[in-house]
Amino acid sequence: MKTFVKTFFLFIVTTTIFSQEKNTTIENFSAIDDTGTLWESSTITTDFLVVYFYPAAMTGGCTKQACAYRDDKSTFDDLGISIVAISGDDVSNLKHFKEAYQLNFPLLSDSNGEISKQFGVPTRDGGSISREINGEDFLLSRNITTPRWTFVLDKDRKIIYKNAQVNAAEDSKKVQEVIQNYKQAK
Repeated sequence: MKTFVKTFFLFIVTTTIFSQEKNTTIENFSAIDDTGTLWESSTITTDFLVVYFYPAAMTGGCTKQACAYRDDKSTFDDLGISIVAISGDDVSNLKHFKEAYQLNFPLLSDSNGEISKQFGVPTRDGGSISREINGEDFLLSRNITTPRWTFVLDKDRKIIYKNAQVNAAEDSKKVQEVIQNYKQAK
């Protein structure tokens, strides 16, 4: 019990001290995407960039969240919003995830936790899960695991929204609402 309390306290302190808050500018970041290509935030020219961190590809909540973003992609495009999803999964996991659910936005592998650190998202050790994909068994491994956090960055890459208590199924709709309200307030 003492170990749990110490770990929980350390998590709260670390999250409070190091997590990025609204109006913080995020420097350019890059990572290998689900196609094995280097994805760079500096190439995104839309008015907004949604950056969401999720624990693990091919799991229940992560699939609900990704599919909601997939289904709402045309609305995001109409609003001038790019989406990128980040996890500690290996690139091969991301490829399986994207193909299995026909995801239509980049999935980035942050296997060393550098992007998570830049955003102040806490990490813990990764893990592995077994999944059957197209009749074949796969062991999907990740080096780190992050909690489910969502950020919205404006054109200047300032954080205009941060949610560290994301409801996976409703995240896409919440982000749309936040951006529409932000646009109306300007």
